[in-house]
Amino acid sequence: MKILVTGGAGYIGGTVAALLAAKGHQAVVFDNLSHSRREMVPAGVEFVEGELADRPAIENIFKAAAAENSPFDGVLHFAALIEAGESMVHPEQFFRNNTASTLALLEAMLACGPRRLVFSSTAAVYGEPDSVPILEGARLQPTNAYGESKLLVEHMLRWFNQIHGLRYASLRYFNVAGAPEGPDGITRGESHTPETHLIPLILDVALGRRDSIRIYGEDYPTPDGTCIRDYIHVSDLADAHLLALDALDTHDRLIYNLGNGQGFSVREVIESARRVTGHAIPAEVHPRRPGDPAVLVAGSQKAIRELGWTPRYTKLDDILRTAWIWHQKRYAS
Repeated sequence: MKILVTGGAGYIGGTVAALLAAKGHQAVVFDNLSHSRREMVPAGVEFVEGELADRPAIENIFKAAAAENSPFDGVLHFAALIEAGESMVHPEQFFRNNTASTLALLEAMLACGPRRLVFSSTAAVYGEPDSVPILEGARLQPTNAYGESKLLVEHMLRWFNQIHGLRYASLRYFNVAGAPEGPDGITRGESHTPETHLIPLILDVALGRRDSIRIYGEDYPTPDGTCIRDYIHVSDLADAHLLALDALDTHDRLIYNLGNGQGFSVREVIESARRVTGHAIPAEVHPRRPGDPAVLVAGSQKAIRELGWTPRYTKLDDILRTAWIWHQKRYAS
């Protein structure tokens, strides 16, 4: 297949682009590099720098491929702002970048592109769940603008499917972590500028790059008072994307949760990192952040049953071990 990967210079998009290449597919990465790095694009994969909101630029990519008798078979759409906390400060940026820019992509696909899309959605579309584990039919009521910006895209996709016949899979991720292990070892991993995700921040403390890790809130209705999240390894997530893309050959509309199925509190993640790294990792408590649900744990049995997806990393220590290897390599110089 020939696949356009938007946001393919990021942590997840780059991992999926590498998997596509490893399986003999042709990936073309489209990214503006605003929150990503050029070196995350796998060697030998074509890279095009540009803005997703620039509909003519996307159309030109599709038209050029068609003119060369090598049209695209689908789109894997990762490009987005992802920080829930920041979305509660600057919501307008998230609706512009995540929602409006996706509309430009969809219009370009309708005009001259493929009619299959796998969308990088999020567990944030559920907000504060009524029960856990969360199933795909749960109430959708985001508690932050990030989740709302993604849910609006899901609404658009449903109408584009119904009216225009656009086939799509919406994959609602939980917390993605770890680093992919390939034949050459671990060569890429989680990296954001600025970094706000829990596990890389914890590993920064283990490396001495930060004095301590911040715990935002210890008064949640959970066993130890800290938020509980579901952590899925990035390689397992990448596998699910290719399976969903294949499933669109025979399905018009797919929605799946992708997670580990287990919940770990912030304090449990810190304890796991202490075991894996052998470092003390001091922690300090700060007030809650607005928009953070207390518990988010996935029910992923539907993806396992229907896609034949088999997650390989189910233990938090194993996920953190791969992240720790990458983190040490990243700062080795």
